[in-house]
Amino acid sequence: MSERETIDKVKDKQGIFSKIQNFFTLGYGTKEDLRELDKKLRDLYYIDLRDMRHTWEDLYLAAMDAGKAQSRDYKRIVQVLDRVTEKVRHADYGYAGLYDRKGHIQENELAHVFNFDKEFSSDLDALKAAVDKTQTEIDAENWDVVSAEVKTVKTLLLSFEDKWTEREKQFRPLEL
Repeated sequence: MSERETIDKVKDKQGIFSKIQNFFTLGYGTKEDLRELDKKLRDLYYIDLRDMRHTWEDLYLAAMDAGKAQSRDYKRIVQVLDRVTEKVRHADYGYAGLYDRKGHIQENELAHVFNFDKEFSSDLDALKAAVDKTQTEIDAENWDVVSAEVKTVKTLLLSFEDKWTEREKQFRPLEL
């Protein structure tokens, strides 16, 4: 979806108060709605990642109890999940101070970041599926398959983190 389509969709959903606010504040209401939509989306990602971390803790403990957690990948995944979860939770969402030297973010940039963040949904679904598959294999005590699944989860998680790091560049490109 293009930025213009996102902005138009947000404007279609606005009530009369937001339209009045947009008229008097030159579109501030739309920017505020885009920020809030993005914040809600990231809150949902945060909840998913937090739940995955709890699931992974249980998997790690089950593997330790079975004596199969010799790989450092189990603990590394917990560490990366903690780091990524906090990055998602505290990510910038377009507010700027009154004298912000980087410049104020505009409607199109906010829509671009929202669209960028929406693309993480499929990555998160793939990560959840990999964690669920690992849990299924651990529950079935298929320890030969589990180490490959752990590596898959680690790869997907590190890829997710790399893409999330790119978000800052999307949000505030380095331009003069």
